[in-house]
Amino acid sequence: MDVVLGVDVGTSSTKGVLVTLDGTVLASAVRGHEVSRPHPGWVEMPTEVWWDEFVSISRELVGDHTVLAVGVSGMGPCVAVTDAAGSPLRPAILYGVDTRATAQIARLAKELGAAEVLDRCGSALSTQAAGPKIAWIAENEPEVFAAARRLFMPASWLAFNLSGEYVLDHQSASQCTPLYDTIAQAWYEPWATPIVGAIELPRLVWADTVVGEVTAAASAVTGLPTGIPVVSGTIDAWTEAVSVGAQNPGDLMLMYGTTMFLVNTIAERISIPELWGTVGAFEGTRNLAAGMATSGAITGWLRELFGSPSYPELLAEAAASPPGANGLLMLPYFAGERTPIADPDARGIIVGLTISHTRGDLYRAALEATALGVRHNVEAIRRAGGAVDRIVAVGGGTQGDLWTQIVSDVTGLDQTVNRVTVGASFGAAYLAATAIADVRIDAWNPVERVIRPRIALTAGYDELYALYLQLYPATVEIAHALAAKQRLA
Repeated sequence: MDVVLGVDVGTSSTKGVLVTLDGTVLASAVRGHEVSRPHPGWVEMPTEVWWDEFVSISRELVGDHTVLAVGVSGMGPCVAVTDAAGSPLRPAILYGVDTRATAQIARLAKELGAAEVLDRCGSALSTQAAGPKIAWIAENEPEVFAAARRLFMPASWLAFNLSGEYVLDHQSASQCTPLYDTIAQAWYEPWATPIVGAIELPRLVWADTVVGEVTAAASAVTGLPTGIPVVSGTIDAWTEAVSVGAQNPGDLMLMYGTTMFLVNTIAERISIPELWGTVGAFEGTRNLAAGMATSGAITGWLRELFGSPSYPELLAEAAASPPGANGLLMLPYFAGERTPIADPDARGIIVGLTISHTRGDLYRAALEATALGVRHNVEAIRRAGGAVDRIVAVGGGTQGDLWTQIVSDVTGLDQTVNRVTVGASFGAAYLAATAIADVRIDAWNPVERVIRPRIALTAGYDELYALYLQLYPATVEIAHALAAKQRLA
């Protein structure tokens, strides 16, 4: 049977899907992995894992099927540096959850001008930006920096290993602040060259670009046919948006995963410090993006603390807890926070605990905390001038009803859920299909259901949100003092 393969490298796993040309998912495979946290604020992963897991998934899925094209996707923006031959020199530094480069962020903002960076690059310098992390390597690992010749992210690393082509998509590049000019949509050499040194920046393409063909060497290890098209793909959140057709102005893709990510398609370029202004996955599109540093990661942490009961068991207990979790309020800043506060030293806080509270209350408070964070970001998008006309939910967290229902209740917004919520791997497969056939995502993945807010809960959640907004400024000095102690430890 004729199929396409889509593979996505995420924070906690690599996922692959085999899809027919009418959008039917024939088979899927997952390889779990863990990030490394060798020091407070560091979040890394061996670059080799990405290709090893791709190979394993490909060999499992391909079988007797005729694969016509392959698409890739991955978390980002990440910083993986290699030598000229493409051999990794150190573990990849991950996206905004890695907060090590605060000194480099401050230095570059002073040297280049914070306002000038925001205007040219679309985003302020923050932990999400790849540029300061390259500068961190230069200052802290000079021997690595001296040997570095190439820069990769998960999707571009897979594309390189499949095709031999050294490329990066524009969307990923637009999160390499301050290396990329979102106005000219090109590398900005006056700022890039002093930061990257001898690293050759990759050729820029769009997410739906055929960058090359599967080489004989890649075919031998993956089982894929030699010569089939390899499509560039992009960062996972944008590929998730592709998977559900959230590409029109006013669309907001909400990705439920280890972290929570929001991608709003906008008609005109917008740049504000609280959010990330980027180019889109496709030529001619632009986005406002937002991201929470932890969401599903908090529920996973709680599950471990509770002795690893099943998720259905915990969700049932959380559903039995009333809205407001019997008087609990949580700040979901367990790994600092990205947008809209941009504070790597923010910390998770739980207020209102008594000995009467149950693990169901705590689990519900975590779900409500992520929903309150979503509302905070949605309001920032609207204040910036972005329209939020339609929310499309995607990702693993959409499989159950409770989390998505809480988000709609807290935000007061409808969410559409499409038939396939696999996410970025499905989006990567769709991009692969566009290289060989005339396909449309609305036919591949139609809307299946709509989640509507329960109006009776609006007033209570409005009150909780007002307290949520007060909690961070009321505790920020304490959180920062504790973060400093954690770094010393």
